[in-house]
Amino acid sequence: MKDVKVVPAILTDDPAAFESMIKQSEGFAPVAQIDIMDGQFVPSLSIPPEVLGRYKPSFASEIHLMTLNPEEYLTYCKQHGARRVIFHFEATPRPEYVISRIKEMGFKVGLAVNPETSVAEFAHLVPQVDMVLFMSVIPGFYGAPFIPEVLLKVKEFKRRFPETEIGLDGGAKQSNIPEIVAAGVNDICVGSAIFRQSDPQSSYLYLDKLAKNSAKEAGL
Repeated sequence: MKDVKVVPAILTDDPAAFESMIKQSEGFAPVAQIDIMDGQFVPSLSIPPEVLGRYKPSFASEIHLMTLNPEEYLTYCKQHGARRVIFHFEATPRPEYVISRIKEMGFKVGLAVNPETSVAEFAHLVPQVDMVLFMSVIPGFYGAPFIPEVLLKVKEFKRRFPETEIGLDGGAKQSNIPEIVAAGVNDICVGSAIFRQSDPQSSYLYLDKLAKNSAKEAGL
């Protein structure tokens, strides 16, 4: 199994909070994910994408575009220095085109899929991407309830595509991380269980250690 890790997920519409979360993550995380939301594909708004270019963090940054027309955001991702761009299968009628544009811009490609989307619907795209990110909440909000049925889909995907990196985003916390790891997830994206705690660094370190120990105990 590929490396198992917790990835802090930065989600806010407040530029000052965004800067604070970037700086906090630089202090403890080798990788972090930044969520960009347009208020259309999901009901919430994040910081505007223009803000991305103000920061080139020391961590390996990946941008999760919860937006319609994700190809229109790639220049901002480039200005930020992202290493990977994740877009939603459900956000575009032309996923192959978006994948090609992301690759042309020099990024690795992640494909995010919402809880209601079946593996069969996007399976044809898997050979073209570097990872698949399963949403385990209805996307758009910090602290949304975890949807455990998504883990059944993760297990199905793992059987069909054992070599593809798997991410899971939403609702991960101390109580369910062992189950998430056992399902075959490599990257566990965590927002509120890190940034809404009194000590985000300690929370991250604890959850990341829990994920790695869970992988060992499961023999992964």
